[in-house]
Amino acid sequence: MKRDQLIERVKAEMPERRWLHTEGVMAAAVVLAERFGEDAERAELAAILHDVAKYWPVDRMELIISEQHLPGDLLAYDKELWHAPVGAWVAQHEFGVTDNEVLDAIRYHTSGRSGMSKLEKIVWLADYIEPGRDFPGVDRIRELSAKNLEESMLAAFDNTIAFLIAKGKRIYPLTIDARNDLIQHIKGG
Repeated sequence: MKRDQLIERVKAEMPERRWLHTEGVMAAAVVLAERFGEDAERAELAAILHDVAKYWPVDRMELIISEQHLPGDLLAYDKELWHAPVGAWVAQHEFGVTDNEVLDAIRYHTSGRSGMSKLEKIVWLADYIEPGRDFPGVDRIRELSAKNLEESMLAAFDNTIAFLIAKGKRIYPLTIDARNDLIQHIKGG
């Protein structure tokens, strides 16, 4: 599918304000890919599709998680996590994406995970720092992202985890794993 066709189909799945967010993620992903030596086209493709299922009804996402044998533990956590693995499934089965790294970048753009590829990290961070985001700490993380991918991600994970704790929310295990993996990577062992 051509880029313009893909954009039109994905844009139809979300309200205008979410499409503006997606455009911001696309732009940030391209900048980060160029900065850190990743394929900008693949980063942009994952960014275009990352929120394709974000505004789907919860019961539709739940059905896909159950019927397609996506990680069942997701159902015990915040519904905000669900659209990422559902989106990866949609990208593969409805949009014909076959690049496993692109699919993983979509799949883990909310939770992260241990052993993230550079592409996954770029899309995860682009979603976090895109220009439309405005929350405490985001400017500092944008500054860090100009220098170091992993250190900016660690700061973002710390920010997210602190927010979830303050709200009394459960933290998805893959998020903890992603943070721990980054610490190990940064400390060199």
